[in-house]
Amino acid sequence: MRKSSWQERYLASQIYTLRCKIEDNVGMLGKIFTAIGQTNTNLGDVTTIGIEGKSKIRDIQVYCSSKQQLDKVIESVKQVAGLEILNVQDDVMEIHRRGAIDIKSRIPIRTLTDLRMIYTPGVASVCQKIVAEPDSAWEYTGLCDRVAVVTNGTAVLGLGNIGVVPSLPVMEGKAAIFSEFANISAVPMLVDSKNPDEVVETVCKIAKSFGAIQLEDISAPTCFEIEKKLQDRLDIPVMHDDQHGTATVLLAALMNALKKTKKDPKKCSVLILGAGAAGVAITKILLKFGVKDIVVYDSCGAIYRGRTEKMNIYKQQLAEITNKENQQCSLLEGFKGKDIFIGVAQPNAVSKEMIAAMAKDALVFPLSNPVGEITVKEALEAGAAVAADGRTINNALAYPGLFRGALNIKAKDITVDMQLAAAQTLAQISPEGKLLPDILEKATHEAVTKAVEQAYKE
Repeated sequence: MRKSSWQERYLASQIYTLRCKIEDNVGMLGKIFTAIGQTNTNLGDVTTIGIEGKSKIRDIQVYCSSKQQLDKVIESVKQVAGLEILNVQDDVMEIHRRGAIDIKSRIPIRTLTDLRMIYTPGVASVCQKIVAEPDSAWEYTGLCDRVAVVTNGTAVLGLGNIGVVPSLPVMEGKAAIFSEFANISAVPMLVDSKNPDEVVETVCKIAKSFGAIQLEDISAPTCFEIEKKLQDRLDIPVMHDDQHGTATVLLAALMNALKKTKKDPKKCSVLILGAGAAGVAITKILLKFGVKDIVVYDSCGAIYRGRTEKMNIYKQQLAEITNKENQQCSLLEGFKGKDIFIGVAQPNAVSKEMIAAMAKDALVFPLSNPVGEITVKEALEAGAAVAADGRTINNALAYPGLFRGALNIKAKDITVDMQLAAAQTLAQISPEGKLLPDILEKATHEAVTKAVEQAYKE
């Protein structure tokens, strides 16, 4: 059975557990469930913890969209006679307590002999081996399984420039996913600087500790400069996941959406809202895939040749390779007749009227997180044939396999062809009727890994 997430189904970003002392009378649970339902809140797990006198202690999980919704739940439940709320736990905060990752020895140290082989004096012979044969470091250290997850905290999720330490839970989460699905030891690296040259110099100085570098949550256009300079200076893969991981998974979903609606990508017109990291990368991979008609919009409108307002060299490059008719119309006008919409901009930026103006059987991907440009429900109501948001188009489907494959074959970079191979594989292994495969299945990431390895060899 395909795994699913109640949190995803309920569009709930917050999960809480109420520990309640409940009189052990017939109908009490029904009254509590009714009280919770009256606040339009969904229930999760209900667990009996124990018995105390004539009462039962139960943990009741609720899915909320905000702290205000939780307050309503608590107030409503308190009205049930015979019930006392003993504690309220924020489950998301609790799971991050002490961090999402740790570092453990791969080799058990049970004896002094173990200790002396792993450390001094035995380890000296390994050092000497690497001095004599530098390439042997790949085999006799953890370089073959180690990735740095580098951020300067300037573009974290939908939270923006929140700084490096507040961004750490995200980096730890990425590292946990690397470990679980690709057996990669990823290390969060926080570079407290907005100066791209300082970030580049810092990463270059620590790069010898790693087999690859993943850039994360670095704002545009700085992220493009940092990635390019690091790729030029280092002989290991450097990839900005917000760009290429997102683009890879989006393309995989689009392949299946095109198949479902029997659309030819070469004949499709695309509107992309957002010209930041993801928008630029998605544009480039779609062009490589064969899409020919793309118009990119940012906060100032369509990006076109000759525009001067809030342009940079990267938007200038977009203007040269997109918008073949050089259209300069409003966003609503831009939607008219388009086959595909991809949003990587900001929440609630798109209306049902815009979606309704698109071509028949439109494909809609509002990817802004944690809230999309339009909800999937609204997009479908407005006439979209396929709609999926950032919860479905999750770059964690791509980056574990992309990096695992690159490490396995000691690749010097992660090429566009490797990304295309990953996207094609994700599309091919998706269950019938689904846009993407199960992210929790390790076979998914193993398939991506093999495809990436093969693409690099070719």
